[in-house]
Amino acid sequence: MPVDLIRLRREFTSNGISRAELDSNPFVQFKIWIEQAIEAELTLSNAMSLATSDENGVSIRTVLLKTFDEQGFVFFTNYRSKKSKQLNNNPNAALLFPWLDLERQVKISGTVEKISTLESIKYFSSRPKDSQLGAWASAQSSTLSSRQILLSEFEAMKRKFSQGEVPLPDFWGGYRVIPDTIEFWQGRENRLHDRFVYTNKNDAWEISRLAP
Repeated sequence: MPVDLIRLRREFTSNGISRAELDSNPFVQFKIWIEQAIEAELTLSNAMSLATSDENGVSIRTVLLKTFDEQGFVFFTNYRSKKSKQLNNNPNAALLFPWLDLERQVKISGTVEKISTLESIKYFSSRPKDSQLGAWASAQSSTLSSRQILLSEFEAMKRKFSQGEVPLPDFWGGYRVIPDTIEFWQGRENRLHDRFVYTNKNDAWEISRLAP
């Protein structure tokens, strides 16, 4: 039986945003919006879609933003995963924060680089021990014949690292997305949304309004 998606509509009721309201620094503007998303108690306000590609096509998945500053936006993963292999071949990516309950989205595109081992160690050591063990246990993106294999590997890691701290795996760490563009989207009535894009030109940010 078909699902009627055509009639699934929502009228956006936000008052919108104006150019005068935007901070000249996109990272400051992003900080304002993500803090408002957290205050609104949205589920996983730091969840973002990450799009990567290589000669075989495009992939997208949800990852968690763990830190950001004027250098870029940082997430963590297995360096042997599909996303990492794609980034090794094509160090360009796009991010999307879908804060739909606030009638907002933020889109980011740019280049990607690995963060330092020291930065990865600092974050890894802050994770719960079972999450640390999970990083060791999972050969991310590889094929599994059953879940039991994964659970058995997890138990093996628990035994291996039963004493002392769990070290950072040499195949695990962070990436930083260094933005070329950051777009702030605010829903408006009649699909006449507000869209402002910051574009990095010679280390200076220019702001343009886009048609919805």
